[in-house]
Amino acid sequence: MKKPAPKALAMTTALSADALMGKSQTYIGRALAAKAARSMGEYQLWASLALELVGKAALAKIHPCLVADPNSSASLFAAAGRSVDTDIKTIIAKTVFDRLAHVSKRFDESTKKFCTNMSEKRNAELHSGEAPFEGVIASSWEGRYWHTAEIILEASDSSIEAWLGADKAKAPKELLAEYTHATEQAAKVRVQTAADAFGARPRKEREEAHAKAAAIGLWNMRNSFRQHADDIWEAECPACKSRSFLAGVKYDEEVSEDDNEDDPYEELVDVSYVAEEFLCPSCNLHLESRDAIEAAGLEVDRIETETRQREYEPDYGND
Repeated sequence: MKKPAPKALAMTTALSADALMGKSQTYIGRALAAKAARSMGEYQLWASLALELVGKAALAKIHPCLVADPNSSASLFAAAGRSVDTDIKTIIAKTVFDRLAHVSKRFDESTKKFCTNMSEKRNAELHSGEAPFEGVIASSWEGRYWHTAEIILEASDSSIEAWLGADKAKAPKELLAEYTHATEQAAKVRVQTAADAFGARPRKEREEAHAKAAAIGLWNMRNSFRQHADDIWEAECPACKSRSFLAGVKYDEEVSEDDNEDDPYEELVDVSYVAEEFLCPSCNLHLESRDAIEAAGLEVDRIETETRQREYEPDYGND
C-alpha cells in the first residue's frame, strides 16, 4: 500500500517574519497618525507595540522558533512548519529584548532597559487603571526610540526609511519629514552613546586609540567601509574628536574656472563627492547614510581639484 505524501511544511502567519514586520509597519503608521493628531499618549502606545513586533520580526527572520512560546507545543510545531492547532503563542516582550542582545552588538544594556521600560508602561496602560503615557513629552523618549528601532531594523537588513515606507517614490511629505526626524534623532543618540563609551575607557587606552587612528593611511580604510567608495577623506569624529573617515561617491565634475598656468595642455577639474558612510576607528562610531552623517554635524559635500590632460590643444591664433 502506497504511503500518503507528507504534509507540506507551511509557516503560520503568527510566526512569519514578513507578517510580523508588516504588522509593525501598520502600528508605527498608527503611531505617527496619532502624533499628527497630537494624541501623544496614543502615539507612544502604538510606538511601543510596533517596537516589540519589529523585534519579533528580527528574531523570526533568523528562525521562527525564536519567537514561538516554548511552553506551547502547538507553537513549537508551527515553528517547525507543522500545524497541529490554531492557538499559536509568541514569547513575551522581555524575552524578545533579551534575545535581541544576542543578535546585535549594538543592542546593549541601556537599549534593552529602554525597551523593557517601554513595554512595562505599555502593559500598565493596557491592563490597569494607570495612564503612564499621558503627559509624557515626546522629546524625552523619541530619540532613544528611533535609535533602538534603527538597531533592530539593521539586524533585519532593513532601515527606518523602509520601515516607514519613506523609500517609496510617492511617499507623502509628512512621512518623509518623519523619516528625516527619526534619522536625526537616531544619529544624535548614536553619537552620544559612542562618546559615553569612549569617555569611560582609561585615559591611556583613549590616547593609544587616537594615536593609532592618526597613523592610518586613507586608502587602508577602504576595506573597512561596507559601501563602495569613489573617494575617502578625513574628518573629526563628533563623538571622540579622533581622526576619522568619510567615504563618498562622485556625483558631478566640471572644469575649474582657474587655469593651469604651468601647462597649457592640462586643465583643472573640480570633482564633487558626497559622503555616504562615516567610520571612526577610535570609538567605532559608524554612520551609514547621508542623512545620519549630516545629523551628526558632519559636512557631506567635498570638492577635490584634479589636473587632467585637455581633450584638445589650445588655440594659438594661427588661423
